[in-house]
Amino acid sequence: MIEKENVSNEDLHRGLEERHIQMMAIGGAIGVGLFLGSAIAIKTAGPSILFCYAIAGVILFFIMRALGEMAVENPVAGSFSAYASEFIGPLAGYLTGWTYWFMWIVTCMAEVTAVGIYVNFWFPSVPQWASALAAVVLLTLVNLIAVKAFGEFEFWFALIKVTTIIVMIILGIVMITTGFGNGGVPIGISNLWNNGGFFPNGLKGPALAMVMVAFAFVGIELIGVTAGEAKNPDKVIPSAINKVLIRILIFYVGSMFVILALYPWATIGTSGSPFVTTFVKFGIGAAAGIVNFVVLTAALSSCNSGIFTTGRMLYNLSLQGSAPKMFGKLSKTQVPSTAILISAGFMLIGVLLNYVVPAKVFAYVTSVATFAGVFSWFMILLAQMKYRKTLTPEQVKKIKFPMKGYPYSNYISIVFLVILVIIMFMSPDTRVAVIVGPLWLGVLVAYYYGNGLHKRSSVTVKAQIPEFEKIANPATAVNDANEML
Repeated sequence: MIEKENVSNEDLHRGLEERHIQMMAIGGAIGVGLFLGSAIAIKTAGPSILFCYAIAGVILFFIMRALGEMAVENPVAGSFSAYASEFIGPLAGYLTGWTYWFMWIVTCMAEVTAVGIYVNFWFPSVPQWASALAAVVLLTLVNLIAVKAFGEFEFWFALIKVTTIIVMIILGIVMITTGFGNGGVPIGISNLWNNGGFFPNGLKGPALAMVMVAFAFVGIELIGVTAGEAKNPDKVIPSAINKVLIRILIFYVGSMFVILALYPWATIGTSGSPFVTTFVKFGIGAAAGIVNFVVLTAALSSCNSGIFTTGRMLYNLSLQGSAPKMFGKLSKTQVPSTAILISAGFMLIGVLLNYVVPAKVFAYVTSVATFAGVFSWFMILLAQMKYRKTLTPEQVKKIKFPMKGYPYSNYISIVFLVILVIIMFMSPDTRVAVIVGPLWLGVLVAYYYGNGLHKRSSVTVKAQIPEFEKIANPATAVNDANEML
């Protein structure tokens, strides 16, 4: 039975340092898809994939600035779920929190299953389930130790990905400009337009690829979730968010530019990962092993982030009264241990299901995760717009980290997300996400009203994030000051 209790504030330990948050901001934007899945996006759009990554990068920057405005004013682990509950309504916070929790559970099911495949590259005799089990157990223990342990693992996981991409870009530029690895003949950049032009598949190509590109960035909003346990969030969160766009341009646009310049776009992916091909061309014989190690760490990083995020979402949902009370309990190291263990348990069940249920059924489940990314971004934008409407012009001037271009950047981003959903529905490969996603929300709404959650007295999110109330009601802050005097 779900109960609600009065909690004056979240009591999580602020153990994440600036270097942790900065590297998580990078790692959240770089997934396995860049190393292995980029070839599919390139085949769909050709060289115009550069345009897709740049446009999506700008939109994600707007979304992150909207999240940052709220996260800096009051950093809580529930992040956009808590903000949605406060500024849109309790139902919105409930839907956002549980949908985001489920998104990470399903994502981690897929990632941890992939871990077994990557381990088999070196150890074919090790059962895939054994590797998956070991990964979940290890990362669960890391998350139970302390939030700093999670941060350290994410720091090194992200550093491996970043180093690999930077090395690939440098080697690619050397081949493009000097001809090293190409018989001394500079390759140049003519491959960007010599094979059917920059838009070889017309505008339909980049439109369809935009869906794949957008979902490559799902997880970047993790920065907002870490705000509840970050040291000096007023400084760290703005710094991390402001660098999101430039990092996307460097790591995605930069790496894709090099790959597309080195090879005719139609040949990319025909002989494995573009990263492996580039390293081999430069004379690095162990390229396949290197990239396999990188994608293994990327999958482990995703699972590590998933355990962290799902634990915090359950914890905050408990404080909101939308999840059982036990999820709101903290361990001696001030981490939501029960919420972490329950989430990890669901991931293990998912790994088992991934092996036994028909692939089509599992595809329907994972489509909810696909839908959840867009839904979460939309709720971030809407919550920030609702938040602004509670403020006077004088209060807006005092916002520490205001949204860039408000409200026009919000409108542009929302239009982008709507177009993205329309494209998803039009494409047979992604249409299931647009169908199953709303069905998932319908089930949540039915449970919400069917079990009387809407009638129960709630811990108001104002109690969780009291600073918002002070911003919206200056008299409260004045009264507090008088009491202190």
